[in-house]
Amino acid sequence: MTLNAELRAFYEARQQQIPAEIREIMRRAGQELADSGQADRALTVGAQAPRFTLPTATGQTLALDDLLADGPVVLTFYRGAWCPYCNIALRALQQHHDAITAHGARLVAISPQIPDESLTLAEKHDLAFDVLSDIGSDTAKQYGLAFDLPDDLAAVYDRLGFDLQRVNDGHPRTLPLPATYVIDRDGVIRWAFVNADYTTRAEPADILAALDSLN
Repeated sequence: MTLNAELRAFYEARQQQIPAEIREIMRRAGQELADSGQADRALTVGAQAPRFTLPTATGQTLALDDLLADGPVVLTFYRGAWCPYCNIALRALQQHHDAITAHGARLVAISPQIPDESLTLAEKHDLAFDVLSDIGSDTAKQYGLAFDLPDDLAAVYDRLGFDLQRVNDGHPRTLPLPATYVIDRDGVIRWAFVNADYTTRAEPADILAALDSLN
């Protein structure tokens, strides 16, 4: 089963568990975000990847320049450990981690949550790659991915107990669009996946094909 087939199956099962009024709020917010055209304005192929230095789950820091010194980078943005679609996508990336590193590439994931939350996520899923904390979403903004949740959807997330005020360290409304980039050693984006729909993610097979094309 492909990643997006798994995500679609999860979405359809999940819809049966969510009250109709909440489903409508989610649907409307998703449509508004899609209609905003933000995904089309995000950085894409040919752009220079903005540099960053961010904390890891273990309290160290990682800089994009240091990563690129060793080879290409697969950079994926996700919403947080509270998002089940993100967890499914990160597990799929972990399953393909050996294949990614076999291409000489480094896989790194970024979210706006605090390092403690990233550590919990990494431990829970036994992730072999680094998860970085982009508190305030400054890096996501540089890539054109950051957006603010509408009031009604933010209230729904509060009702669901996601506690974004805490896990995003006082930035509860700002999240990144799901996105994955393949960045070559010169810091140029050579492949990009950006989608306003958080239930759709980059297929690992497409990431590997993009890495193949670098060679």
